[in-house]
Amino acid sequence: MKDKAVIPDYINQFFPQFEPALKEKLQDNCSLKSFAQGEIMMKTGQYFRSTMIIVEGRVKLYRQGEDGEEFFMYYIEPGGACALSMICAAKQEASEITAKAVDDTVALLIPIPLMDDLMRDYKSWYYFVIETYRNRYEELLVLIDHIVFKAMDERLELYLNRQYEKLQTRQLSITHQEIARDLNSSREVISRLLKKMEQQGKVKLHRSFIEWLK
Repeated sequence: MKDKAVIPDYINQFFPQFEPALKEKLQDNCSLKSFAQGEIMMKTGQYFRSTMIIVEGRVKLYRQGEDGEEFFMYYIEPGGACALSMICAAKQEASEITAKAVDDTVALLIPIPLMDDLMRDYKSWYYFVIETYRNRYEELLVLIDHIVFKAMDERLELYLNRQYEKLQTRQLSITHQEIARDLNSSREVISRLLKKMEQQGKVKLHRSFIEWLK
């Protein structure tokens, strides 16, 4: 568990646009929670006591089917929040998604009763929430476009390029099975397409990671 004393540092680092009174409000009322790599942070059907803003690590959001299959939606990086969690928390509704910590993760927890006050009293918070909704909506539109209009080899290349852009590393520590789940495909198909990309000089396959060469 991170010490609450570091909350002002996180707020100043990721939200310099927040007015001083809002920063003080968050510092006085929020807490931090740590999640280990691979830990489920939010389950389908769970009710929220707080909204989470990610300040360390990376979080994967996905829908889970009745048979346990996963449908990848998007990642949340440091400084980002889940728009769906904001909606569910504010309306006191159960979550319709699952969130998992991809890396060791730290979240800033904002109590539900505080949400209405923040939206009413602080313009910078209002704009942050609206921008979060807009960003997530655009990400979902891109996801839909990929599913409807792109062949699997194109989707795979776009997926790997997005991983590289987000993580800023050419060594992508992700398994073929994880990619298959995110793209709603099979491990065999993904492995075959990755081998084809390697022959084209786009990637190099290693035992524990994929090297992005483009």
